[in-house]
Parts: sequence; C-alpha cells; structure tokens
Amino acid sequence: MDLITLIERIGEAPTAALFGMVTGVVFGASAQRSRFCLRAATVEFARGKMQGSVAVWLLTFSTALVWVQGAQMLGLMDASSARMMAVPGSWSGAVIGGLIFGVGMVLARGCSGRLLVLAATGNLRSLVSGLIFAVVAQMSLTGILSSLRNQLASLWVTSGGRNMDLLATTGLPAYSGFLIGVGIAALALVLARRNCIGTSRLVFASGVGFAVALGWVLTYSLSLVAFDPVQVESATFTGPSANTLMFFLDRDSVLEFDVGLVPGVFIGAFVAAALGGELKFQAFDDAPTMRKAMAGAALMGFGGMLAGGCAIGAGVTGGSIFVGTAWLALFCMWIGAMATDWLVDQRRATQIA
Repeated sequence: MDLITLIERIGEAPTAALFGMVTGVVFGASAQRSRFCLRAATVEFARGKMQGSVAVWLLTFSTALVWVQGAQMLGLMDASSARMMAVPGSWSGAVIGGLIFGVGMVLARGCSGRLLVLAATGNLRSLVSGLIFAVVAQMSLTGILSSLRNQLASLWVTSGGRNMDLLATTGLPAYSGFLIGVGIAALALVLARRNCIGTSRLVFASGVGFAVALGWVLTYSLSLVAFDPVQVESATFTGPSANTLMFFLDRDSVLEFDVGLVPGVFIGAFVAAALGGELKFQAFDDAPTMRKAMAGAALMGFGGMLAGGCAIGAGVTGGSIFVGTAWLALFCMWIGAMATDWLVDQRRATQIA
C-alpha cells in the first residue's frame, strides 16, 4: 500500500499519528534495550568516566546524524522544511532552558524520554515524574508559565526569521554532516570496545538514532502529498507529552504525529521489557528521593519547553539537522547536569563517606 492510498483509506491526521506510533515503537524498544540515557552519560562524564552510557549516547547521536544526513543527500527529506529550522530560534531560551533541563534530569534521575521508557517497564517513580513533566510542559506552553517562558525566549532570538543552520552558516559542504556523524560513531565504537559493550546493546543504541531519522523521513513524505499543511518533525517529548495529555483531556483535540509518538514509545518499551523479562514494579526509595524527582520533572517541563526541545528533541532530533539553538541547548544541558551532579550527588556522597 503506497502513502496516498493509506491517506485515502484512513485520512491525513490518523496517518500522521500512525507514523508517530511507528517512530515511537522503534524508539521505545531500542531505548529500553540499549539503556540510552543522556543523564547517565553526563554523570559518567562529570565523574571522569568514559564508559558504557557515554558510548551508547555518542553512538545514538552519531547514528542519527548519519541516517538523517544520508537521507538528505538521497533526497528523502529536506531539513530546511522542518519546523524547528523554519521558525526563529531562541538563543536565550536554549541557554536558560538547557541549563534548567540539565538540572532537572539529574534530580529526576532521567531525562523525559528515559522516564517514559522506564514507566513502561513498571517504574512508578518515572510514571509520576513523567506526569508532572507533561503537566508543567503544558503550563509552559499555554498556561500560567507561558508568559515567563515567552519573556525569557524573546531576550535573544535568531535573525532572519529562521533558526540557524550550522552547516550553511559555517560554509561547510552538504556531506560534512554525514562525515561528522561517521567520526563520532568511530569514537563511540572505540569507547564501546574499551568497555566491552555487547553487540546487541550497540545495535539497539543505533536503533534509537534510526528512529529519529525514521520520524523525519515519514513526516517529510507525508508533507509532500497531504492536502493540509503537515509539520516535518521527529522524536521529541516536551511538546508531544503535553499534546498527548491534552488529547485525552480535551474532546476537541485532534490526532497528529505527537499523539501517536508517546503511546508508541510506551508500547515499544513495554514489549521490549516483557520479552527481556525486565518488567518490575518499582517505587520511590524514600521521601527525599520523591521530592527531588518531582522537582526535577517540573524543571524539565519548563526547561524543555523554553529550550525548544528536550534531551531527545533538541539533543538528538534537532542536532541531527544541525539546528543552531538545538546544539546550544544540548551543550547547556550537559553543563547543567554536570554541575548538578557535582553539587548534589557527588558532594552528598563525599559527606556520607
């Protein structure tokens, strides 16, 4: 069945939601099996360890670069039509939001995408934190926090009515993004070999990056044939978490890519955990841990919306098409997370010792 036939049979909006679900299933299963987590990678790096989590994150990021840039070279997608590239970006939002998100993901012990994956395996801590994240993200989008977010985001924006394309701005050739991805992948494989990471985990880490490219290609293909305008987008969890929450609360909400993505991730992670025998109910260890996790989830909700994306949306999805503010937000997430680990977790460990 070709795409036009599918649209004629089920409609444009359900097709977008179906594409979101397919992307989410691939992402969720791959993230669960590879234990992909930006928070774990930043903590390792902050403690001077280049081990499994860093290798997995680098491999995911590089795989997304290779697949996405390769798809562009083959004409399967056009990054210039992506919404995050076609609208003005916020430098101030990337810095402030990225730092806040980095703080939050260390306190919550996982980024928003990781919380969703863990919730699917029976982790009640992640489920509660994920719901708080979604509520605060919605508050930051259209609720009482939206005014503050708009004020901070408007402090410093990109010029020209568009976001910055780092490759075009630096004058690098179109294939340079692909080569950068290959270089980072080589570094990731060196680290993986040094830390004796199994082939299965590496394959699934690559699957997370592939899911990002899959989302880009599917939504771009839909935009070419759909009658109504379709956003060219891929995996991210700040806006989609808020939109999915409102879909189930507001009867006037419509199907879209976001609404399929979040349930897809949950389904993919649940099935992968079930097949691997890793389904297990887990709760908060104690009250202080619960307070930290809830505060961290709230910070991620606001920070991710301000930064223009979460650790996946800005850090991998936006980074894969070289969006200027996405790379800056990712850098600030690393800084915020490393600083929080040093000030909170490492200092507490030292005091206990």
